[in-house]
Amino acid sequence: MSEPPAGDRRTPVVTLPLIVAGVCLALPFGAMLWVGSYARLTPEFIGIPFFYWYQMLWVLISTALTTVAYVLVRRNERARKAGEGR
Repeated sequence: MSEPPAGDRRTPVVTLPLIVAGVCLALPFGAMLWVGSYARLTPEFIGIPFFYWYQMLWVLISTALTTVAYVLVRRNERARKAGEGR
């Protein structure tokens, strides 16, 4: 692979928005991997056992958290490019 020109190298920068985005993406994994927290039948919601509706609720929560992470990363990229003068 060819190396980028010396003046075009970018150092990775970890900022607070990127950390928050990472946490937003990691939360659903942690919630689903902790099976002991939802491996039960009660409380039921409209006749659906807790085990099922809890997982379906996390589908919606995961969608919202992924959207938040996407927005944060995009804003961070735009701010970084604006700061570079591009």
